[in-house]
Order: sequence, then structure tokens, then C-alpha cells
Amino acid sequence: MDSHDAFSAIADPNRRHLLEELRRGPKSVGELAQGLPVSRPAVSQHLKVLLDAGLVQAKATGTRRVYAVSEGGFLKLNIWLDQFWQAPA
Repeated sequence: MDSHDAFSAIADPNRRHLLEELRRGPKSVGELAQGLPVSRPAVSQHLKVLLDAGLVQAKATGTRRVYAVSEGGFLKLNIWLDQFWQAPA
């Protein structure tokens, strides 16, 4: 999998769940792991894929990293998808 491909990144249901949680607001790995049946290290690996794809951003807050949705990454997806909804020229 190309770690920079947003479509590959959102293909995984656990990553989609993380994005849905982050849509509600920034969260730490521990907060995100509470809603998934996977370990905290696995959540961190999923977040790394989302980071590499530009769909989330991380900010150091003390000893924690807080993750949030990156609007710029989704803008690229929206622009690509929008071409299929526009009338042909």
C-alpha cells in the first residue's frame, strides 16, 4: 500500500472509525483507542497511515500527541471526487 494514498488510507474500517471520531474533535491516542477493539500501538500505526496520507495532523501537547482532521487532505479528495459529479464538457 502506498502510505501517501488517501484512498488506500480510508479503505480500512478502523481508520474510517478514527476519522469519524476525529471529526467530532481532536483526541489523543488513548481516547481514540477506547472505541476500537485494537491495541494502542495498532491505533498509533493507523494514525501514522492517516498522517502520511495528509488526512490528519498531530500536535504535541505536553507528553501527549493530539490528533485532528486535516481539512487540506480532505479538500484534495473532494476536488478529485467532484470531477465525477460535474456535467461533461
